[in-house]
Amino acid sequence: MGFVLESATWRANPDWGTKLGYDRETLAEMNYKAIALLHDIRNEYETEQSRMVISGCLGPRGDGYNPTQLMTADEAQEYHKPQIETFRNAGADLVSAITMNYVEEAIGIARAAQSINMPVVISFTVETDGKLPTGQTLQDAIEQVDETTGNFPAYYTINCAHPTHFKDVLIGSAPWLERIRGIRANASTKSHAELDEATELDDGNPEELSSYYRELKGKLPNLNVLGGCCGTDRRHIEAICKAYVPLLWTHFSNGGQLPSIRKTVA
Repeated sequence: MGFVLESATWRANPDWGTKLGYDRETLAEMNYKAIALLHDIRNEYETEQSRMVISGCLGPRGDGYNPTQLMTADEAQEYHKPQIETFRNAGADLVSAITMNYVEEAIGIARAAQSINMPVVISFTVETDGKLPTGQTLQDAIEQVDETTGNFPAYYTINCAHPTHFKDVLIGSAPWLERIRGIRANASTKSHAELDEATELDDGNPEELSSYYRELKGKLPNLNVLGGCCGTDRRHIEAICKAYVPLLWTHFSNGGQLPSIRKTVA
């Protein structure tokens, strides 16, 4: 299978870098080194059968669960653009904004990437009701980003929520559902508030989680980027792969084409 190599830079933005004593130049250097590491990994392990995409990971400026200090889209564009430029200069194939919890920050990131022609993926997180922490529906958030940016994001994903939190809002065959290509679910069914208060890791049930991924394929026709978020480890990824790969090959044998991640972000 193909593989998306995601850089360990979810918190490598100015506010969080400052907490570690990094100035602008040092922070840029660390982001650059994170992408260089992924180039080394790709050079060693990529094959024709397992192509690898290098993604520069961006996180929210504030708390990933609780958006308390909201930026305008213009403020978010200015704030996140330096990190995106560093990823581009380091040779990343795309950038992925993970755990976006309000739409203005997602729009700002998409605009920043668009301004330098860098492919971008937007990943929203949702609460147990399938809505963003701000109360906005997932559909409205995706459609608002697309409308504002001329459909610039390469695709959308959902992360840091259990499938039971959002599967029931993925209904019908509306165009916005076709824009979702990735799921990186939590292992735990707990809410964000419960996870914040937890004192032990909740790793859920890998087999049960994989069954939900199979179900999601029927709701999301373009779903082909699969991973895990909080509480997941190698066991969960292995179970998801074993449950899901036969669905892709069935589609292929019926005349379909296996989607190319690199084509998607090109």
